[in-house]
Parts: sequence; C-alpha cells; structure tokens
Amino acid sequence: MVREPLMRWVDDVEESQHSLIGAKMARLGTLRRLGLLVPDGFAVPAEVFVDVVHRSDIREEIDREIAAIADPGDIVSITAASGRIRQLVESATIPTNFEASLGDAYEELCFRYGEVDVSVAVRSSAIGEDAAVASFAGQYESYLGVCGTEAVLVAVRRAWSSLFVSRALVYRLERRQHFAQTPMGVGVLRLVPARCAGVAFSAHPVTGARDRIVIEGSWGWGEAVVQGRVQPDHIEVDKGDGRILTSVIADKRIISAFDSAAGQITERPMPARFRNSPCLTQEMVDAIREATCTAERHFCRPVDMEWVVERGWRPGNAVTIVQVRPITALVDSPPGHEVPKWDPLSYAGKYGLGVR
Repeated sequence: MVREPLMRWVDDVEESQHSLIGAKMARLGTLRRLGLLVPDGFAVPAEVFVDVVHRSDIREEIDREIAAIADPGDIVSITAASGRIRQLVESATIPTNFEASLGDAYEELCFRYGEVDVSVAVRSSAIGEDAAVASFAGQYESYLGVCGTEAVLVAVRRAWSSLFVSRALVYRLERRQHFAQTPMGVGVLRLVPARCAGVAFSAHPVTGARDRIVIEGSWGWGEAVVQGRVQPDHIEVDKGDGRILTSVIADKRIISAFDSAAGQITERPMPARFRNSPCLTQEMVDAIREATCTAERHFCRPVDMEWVVERGWRPGNAVTIVQVRPITALVDSPPGHEVPKWDPLSYAGKYGLGVR
C-alpha cells in the first residue's frame, strides 16, 4: 500500500534513496548538494509502480506473458508480448491518492515558475538503472515537453510501461531476472529551455584516456545527440588546465526542437545558419568541464553527463545537468596505462531516449 507523502522533491532527495526512486533521480539530489545546477522537479517513488501492479492484479498476467516467451531471440514474439504488457500497465487502475498527489505536485512546480502548465520532462528512473556495476541505461523511455496534469499522468504511465520494452525484456530474460527486481520510479522535471545540449565524458569514450573531458553537443535539446541521429560538434578539453585539445564542428543536419502545436519535442531539419556553426562558446566549454570534474571527484570514477545550456545563458552562469552516470565499461587501470575497453557503437546505445 502506497503511503503519504508520495512525491520526493529534488531539493530533498539524497543518493541513499536510490532504492526508492532510482539512481537517476537520486543522483540529481546529490549534484544539487554539490552546488551544480539541476532541473527542479520531483520523483514518483517506485513503490507506486509496485502498488499499481499488485492492486490491479496484473502481475500474474505479466508473468504469464513473459513465461510464454520461449526464445529471447524471437523478436516477433517479444515485440508482441511487450505491446500487450505495456497496454496492461498503461490501463491499470491507479490509487486515487496517487493521482491527487501527482496533480498537486505538478501544480506546485507550475506555481514555482509562475506558469500554468509548465513544460516538463517525464523521465524513467528504474531501481538498478545506471548502477555502478551494471547499467540498463537507454533501455527505458522518457517523454519531453509534457504539459498539463492529465498529460503528465499519461506520461508517467508510459514511463512505467517502458519497463517492458522489447530490449528490456530481452535483457532480463538473458539474465534470468524478474521485473520485480527493477521496479520503475519516475522523475517529473522542469524542461529546461535549451539553447544547446549534449553529453560530456570524463574519460575518452573510445581510448579510455582520463586526461581529458570529451564534449559532444548540438543546437536545441539533446535527444538527437544522445540517440545518434545528428552528428554533433566534438570537443576534447584538457581536464587540468581547460585547453581545447580537439575541436571538430560538425555539419549538424537535425535539431530536436519544441513543436508548440504538437506540444512535444520533435525533430526537424536544422536551419541553414546553424548547421555548420559551433553550438558552444569557450565559456560554455569551461562551465561543462568544471561540472564534469566536480561530479567525477564526488563519484570517484569516470562519469558521463547530459548537459543543457539554457537560453539566455551568460558567461559566469552554470550549465544545467539533467543526468549523470558512472561509466561501467571502463576497467580501472594505472594512470598512463589505460586500455581501450569501450565499443563506441554499443556504448552509444546507452543513449536511446525515446527515452529517457
């Protein structure tokens, strides 16, 4: 049975709560305590998802669907089962107190910004996702540009059901893991108006070198970058003194932009003037480097971060960090003796957002 209080605000979240709201949301609270800029918002604890599954008596149906999958390699059967399970979750009965609590929290977020129906990102935050020893990153879904209480509720349901997307089903089947071991928490965060966005790595994602920060970004929101649908600008900066070691300005042909008519983030051709223009200034690169180094020092291991430079950004401002993860594929080795461990193609798959 879900108990009050239901929602956990980012202001009050601690990393020790990863078993309640998922590491993704718990780490945002940690970053805020470190003095980094993160979006305002709140987490829907995973216990709400558990309560919905049990209260609506759909767990047995889900188990039957999964048990009927004879071969994890049978994509047709898995895709069909995924669709049926997701429909079960998205149509399940939800507790009245949860719906009221979600609506109240969303209205509070709107009030904080003096804006009715503030646009939010509804992000998956499963228990065990982005763990230090294994990562489910990129498997689940998140939704950007969601406006209005009813739309937020629908997006939360869809984030819950993404626990059963085909790739996640295969992942758990291959590891003989039950979905109850990784219940779904959800984050509801203010959508930061993006001038540009992207990712930053505190170790090189191909060579493993740890003397530099690798930054990739493009105009608009970062979804086209993290899903690999746009060739981003690529900058490598010395971790110690901030010197730019490599700077490649890409021909950026796609932009993730907000479609006010559709009420969501969509992709469209990049305007001509922006295509071959750098999305980051030196001051922005410096701010991203500082934030990345701060996170790496705290977590005591290489990290990758998703960042956003807000519209109207000025030198001296911080960049907004919307996600941080430990890099799980890089094996520790003595300084100066790093061995390439990453497959850049498979690692890029971590960023499937449809998502998250």
